[in-house]
Amino acid sequence: MLRAVLNLFDQWGLQTNEKLVLLGGPSERTFQKWRAGQIGPLRNDTIFRLGGLLGIHKALRSMFTDVTRACAWIKRANDAFGGKSALDVMLQGAPTDIARVRGLLDAERAGW
Repeated sequence: MLRAVLNLFDQWGLQTNEKLVLLGGPSERTFQKWRAGQIGPLRNDTIFRLGGLLGIHKALRSMFTDVTRACAWIKRANDAFGGKSALDVMLQGAPTDIARVRGLLDAERAGW
């Protein structure tokens, strides 16, 4: 799950500091170990975040057939977030910020 999210971050074109926030603030050293494939036990907070991020990716892939467009959505301004991008919302740092973005996408897919 973590490896998939790290690859997703690269597709989204995120900076290291953004990746660290979305993962719940691991140390730079821990992050580099993860990048090298040295993945040990993860905190529950990190696991929750990973699930939310993968859910966002799944929703975007079902909404957009073009991968580039799906990845670009993360950084585009969105009226549902008061003109902020989904990335801006998620970078506020709380796991619920990731859940908020996922909730919007799930509602869009369900036709609410």
